[in-house]
Amino acid sequence: MMGMHRILQGVMRYRQTYREGMVKQFEVVRDDPHPQAVFFTCMDSRMLPTRFTQTNVGDMFIVRNAGNLVPHANLCGHEEITTEPAALELGCVINGIKHVIVCGHSDCKAMNMLHMMRNSDRTLHEMLKLSPLKAWLMRHGHSSVGKFAQLELANFQAPLVFQAETPMRRFIAYIDPDNKFTEEDKLSQVNTLQQLQNIASYNFMREGLSRGRVYIHALWFDIYTGDIYYFSRQQKMFVDVNENNMEKLEEEVLRYYT
Repeated sequence: MMGMHRILQGVMRYRQTYREGMVKQFEVVRDDPHPQAVFFTCMDSRMLPTRFTQTNVGDMFIVRNAGNLVPHANLCGHEEITTEPAALELGCVINGIKHVIVCGHSDCKAMNMLHMMRNSDRTLHEMLKLSPLKAWLMRHGHSSVGKFAQLELANFQAPLVFQAETPMRRFIAYIDPDNKFTEEDKLSQVNTLQQLQNIASYNFMREGLSRGRVYIHALWFDIYTGDIYYFSRQQKMFVDVNENNMEKLEEEVLRYYT
């Protein structure tokens, strides 16, 4: 049974099973919560970030939208503010959260649409007036499309360069070097990394990023295998987080991001 009935039935199951335990957790963090991350991800119904990170009450601020986009500061003035920079300010400036994570995923419907529209001509403007989704993707996914075009020109072989915490800190990224994923998924990975650059574009983030009080990370979730990839700046690519390389990834994180 689908729809609202299923939601209400779920509320009843929660009351009977999880409610008591969650209320106890709320009591622990109520007056002094210490969230560890601001987590940007896609609104896709298949993405359950607290499930696949095994995080709990009080652990993360989660922001979801179509395509896990964080608008660049140049596209987000006083006249056109969005929730994403507000969440960054609330999390990193007001609450002192140290880690910002952007998590993309495979078969992202928003990225599939952006890939389809990437070479559209200017007549697209009329269509954008009728579609908030397409307008959102074209406006805030434009830089990702530009990076993806560089990748296409190099036949998906050459690395891309992204800005990290500061303009002087850059990192190199090889996108899907084993050619395991579709073009749309490659765009999704490029887009996930581009958001790190966008996060670093805000003036209010600059001091924290430059002084090592805030760090930015990228994850990518393969929804068909359940594998989670972490972008390793040392290895210059998305690396599957598993039992074989967890020690190496932890070493990198402890060395550079603590």
